[in-house]
Amino acid sequence: MSNQLLPGHMTEMVITEPGGPDVLQPRRAPVPTPDDDEVLVRVGAAGVNRPDVMQRRGEYPMPPGVNQTPGLEIAGEIVAVGSNVTRFAAGDIVCGLTEGGGYAEYCVLPASQTLPVPHGMKASEAAAIPETFFTVWANVFHIGRAAPGDTLLVHGGTSGIGSTALMLAKEFGIRTIATDDGPEKCKAILELGAESAIDFREQDFAEAVLDWTDGRGVDIILDIVGGAYHERNIASLATDGRLLSIGFLGGEVAPQVNLLTIALKRATLTGSTMRSRAAHEKAVISFDLQAKVWPALTAGRCHPVIHEVFPLARAADAHRMMESGRHIGKIVLNVTE
Repeated sequence: MSNQLLPGHMTEMVITEPGGPDVLQPRRAPVPTPDDDEVLVRVGAAGVNRPDVMQRRGEYPMPPGVNQTPGLEIAGEIVAVGSNVTRFAAGDIVCGLTEGGGYAEYCVLPASQTLPVPHGMKASEAAAIPETFFTVWANVFHIGRAAPGDTLLVHGGTSGIGSTALMLAKEFGIRTIATDDGPEKCKAILELGAESAIDFREQDFAEAVLDWTDGRGVDIILDIVGGAYHERNIASLATDGRLLSIGFLGGEVAPQVNLLTIALKRATLTGSTMRSRAAHEKAVISFDLQAKVWPALTAGRCHPVIHEVFPLARAADAHRMMESGRHIGKIVLNVTE
């Protein structure tokens, strides 16, 4: 533990009951104490993610025993460390994936899910990294086995997940095509490194994908839509393709599943959530990111796209922006930056 004098209490934004954005309300709470394998961070900024919105609505509750305050990613200064922590010390500027509690002035997180902030990056940028980078790396690169020369379809290319996937794919030599709605978002998709953008309101994405790949289909699909896209996702896959389901904005149940089509394509259908992963699994992702992605961030590449930064007290407005679907990239809360 650090000998730094800390306040006894802090402000955090809590969910008073399931409901709309206005159920996010401030309260005073004790400053947490890190366990042996944790660090305590004075939060400079916290990322806002769709799981936070789903948690607020009562659709995605945190597991028992986990901090129920929303906020899955933060950046700031370490002010105390647990007795087993040797990689970090008080004064280090870090970002990391929390187990909840990010919408607060102080937050504890496992040291194994903590990473140094890339040189020159502000807290409001670094706080937008962990949740989407952990998710994309785990799915596209670990589960999806993406390799240079592969083709990747990203649904929701201007979302936090989508923009991260497009930047990392470009960094590692993967060709991409992405969907979204409207000319502004399609333009942003191309600027993020995709070779082609599909306005799903104007064009059938499966037809566009087959046209882009000369009828072959893509090797990997990163899907945040789910059930409503299932049949066209399968049609868009190449032989031995991998469909990675990480969101269900279009429903959790596919209305029609043709098992023969899946078998003939030797397709792999899988999915994951970051919340359900064990600590040692998240640690592997964290170390992999630092080794393989952090050099790009330090060099100024793959920086998260920030749509808007709200003060912590306006967390409800940040959620309204998320639910509007108007944003391109990440939404962030300024806590003490």
